[in-house]
Amino acid sequence: MTDSELISGLAAGDPDAGRLLVERHQLQVINVCLGLLHNPHDAEDVAQDVFVEAFRNLQRFRGDSKISTWLYRIAVNRSLNYLRNNKKKRLLYEIGSVFGLFDGDTRSLFREPFAEENKLESDELRQTLKSAIDNLPENQRVAFTLNKFEELPYAEIAEVMQISLSAVESLIHRAKINLQKRLRHYRDL
Repeated sequence: MTDSELISGLAAGDPDAGRLLVERHQLQVINVCLGLLHNPHDAEDVAQDVFVEAFRNLQRFRGDSKISTWLYRIAVNRSLNYLRNNKKKRLLYEIGSVFGLFDGDTRSLFREPFAEENKLESDELRQTLKSAIDNLPENQRVAFTLNKFEELPYAEIAEVMQISLSAVESLIHRAKINLQKRLRHYRDL
């Protein structure tokens, strides 16, 4: 089923179209949310909200972009709103993660597995990388996450963020520079 057929089916209230939309895009939406929220439970909750919003606002989808781009945009906005609205909860979660009270597993930030003998070093590096990414300015964090973890091309990131291609290039370049500064001591090891 093509995107236009999917939209037509959704508009007609076809439950198969709704199920297909979720099946096709659920993993990508959850990954975007997880990349920004770093908590699997929150990411799943926000991802559900993304699909609810998409179904409610189907008439707003103009077809200028792919459905996936529209869903990414909703996922980014919902995740950022969640972070803004839950700063206290997020702070408690991060403090709890430091003291081992919650599962602060951020292994999804890395594609390759780490050797067991380097587990402490890799856990520290993951936490440092997570912290460095979280401390990027919001637009840099979003652009970097979509590019590096979701592997979206710059043009699609521009559509998701509703900015120019050159702005995306600049944001990702500045994010890399900021991360290099924050992670400099790991490069020297």
